[in-house]
Amino acid sequence: METIVDYFANIPSSHRSLILVSGITVFWLIESAVPLFSASYGKWKHAGINFFFTFTTIVVNFVLAFILVAASEWVVSANFGLLQWLDTPLWLTLVLGLPLLDLIGAYFAHWTEHRIPVLWRFHLVHHTDQHVDTTTANRHHPGESVIRFVFTTAAVLLVGAPIWLVFLYQSMSVVLSQFNHANITVPAWLNTVLQPVFVTPDMHRVHHHYRMPYTDTNFGNIFSFWDRLFGTYAAVDNRKLKYGVDTHMEAADHSNIGRMLAIPFGKKQTLTYEKEEVL
Repeated sequence: METIVDYFANIPSSHRSLILVSGITVFWLIESAVPLFSASYGKWKHAGINFFFTFTTIVVNFVLAFILVAASEWVVSANFGLLQWLDTPLWLTLVLGLPLLDLIGAYFAHWTEHRIPVLWRFHLVHHTDQHVDTTTANRHHPGESVIRFVFTTAAVLLVGAPIWLVFLYQSMSVVLSQFNHANITVPAWLNTVLQPVFVTPDMHRVHHHYRMPYTDTNFGNIFSFWDRLFGTYAAVDNRKLKYGVDTHMEAADHSNIGRMLAIPFGKKQTLTYEKEEVL
């Protein structure tokens, strides 16, 4: 346990970058071998667009990282936040801290983006992808990257997370997001084993269906039990899904970077979709 704490407390930026690149590479290769949907959509061109948004996400988080580090250092020094008040041992800090950071920094952030119109406008860029694969994981408008950063910082303050836990959480968040967006066929037995605890591709893909009510389900990133606990879980045959969002189905809405950057400031800014359907 101490080895894990020491590593993530002092993890070099190069290692964090390697985790991101390695995750995309591994799931990209698996997608090529066992895709759920046909890869005839122009995988490299599609990836190029998503890599642009991956780059902007990295830049935003790099520029603002000092705030996250300062927040973590402050909660420890000021004895602030749930874990600090409970004075938990390392193992309990891990067992309690990871799910709570995921709840506030990912689940609640995601749920809120679907409920508040101004936040939804930025999150739309993520949902416009009509060919969801592992590169979709970091397809976030720069504005959404800032929004997500605010929620992550709030999570660190409320949870009282030490820096090793913060970097471990972020590393797991990156890899699990790449996994649950991946265009891969997960064996049914493995999905059955993983899904009670972790978000799997079979679960998260439902969230990317282009119409309500499915787009407002399965908000989780690392842990699947938050959706079950809060009644936002849905199970659908993935072969019936159609990706995108029905207010932005034009080609330029998901393939033109300039137009995608302008989506939050355009006319189509509705919070709800045109139709609901039952699959």
